[in-house]
Amino acid sequence: MTEQALRELVMSILKSIAPEVEEGELVAGKALRDQVDLDSMDWLNFLVAIHERSAVDIPESDYARLATLDDIVTYLVRKTR
Repeated sequence: MTEQALRELVMSILKSIAPEVEEGELVAGKALRDQVDLDSMDWLNFLVAIHERSAVDIPESDYARLATLDDIVTYLVRKTR
């Protein structure tokens, strides 16, 4: 998948959990979870859905590295190459 396709996938999953989110309103460098106000269960469901729809394994030890939208997309790009 291309970087753009992965970004669209992540946004699609995020919007399924938080429909009010608009990508253009997200602040680069700010934790996504804080911006979207996701509780721990929503965040876990978000990461599991990314795994299921991208077929990329995301070990729990990597969760802390996935703070921003860009962090998540970059992680997926690296794991799919």
